[in-house]
Amino acid sequence: MLSKTLAEAAAWEFVNENKIDMVVINPTMVAGSLLQPEVNKSVQPILDMINGIPFQNYAYGWVNVKDVADAHINAYEIASASGRYLLCERVLHCSELAKVLRDLYPTLQISDKCEDDEPYKPRYQISKEKAKSLGIKFIPLKVTLKETVESFREKKIVDF
Repeated sequence: MLSKTLAEAAAWEFVNENKIDMVVINPTMVAGSLLQPEVNKSVQPILDMINGIPFQNYAYGWVNVKDVADAHINAYEIASASGRYLLCERVLHCSELAKVLRDLYPTLQISDKCEDDEPYKPRYQISKEKAKSLGIKFIPLKVTLKETVESFREKKIVDF
C-alpha cells in the first residue's frame, strides 16, 4: 500500500510541475469474477470466511471489478474527468460481510466468530458522488459476493 501511495504522490508532483491533467481511479477492495486462476489479496477474506475461518476485525470498502473497469473507460472518454475518484459500493465490517455470505450460502459453515476478542473496529464512509459523475451505477455488494464465490467454484478454488 505504501508503494502505491508514494507512486501516486510522485505522479501528482509531476502533474503539478508540468501543468497537465491526470485522472486517478482508486478502488477499495475489488471483488467479483476472477480472471486469474489464483486468489488475490482483495478476495482472500471472502475465501477465508466461506472456508469457516473466523473473520477479521476490520471494515473494508468493496467494489465490483466491472465497476472499476467501467470507471477507467469512462474516465478516459469523459473530457471533464479530472482528479481522484474513489470507488466503493459499500463499506462493511467483516462480521456484516459474513452475515451476507451466510444469507447467500446457508449450507456453508461460515464462522460467526471474530479472530480476536476486541471490540469491532468501526466502519468508515466513502462518498460515491464523484464516482457517479463518471456514470458509475455501482453493482450491489450482494451480487459482487455471489460472483466472487461462483468464480471460486468455476476455478475449482472451492468444492461445494
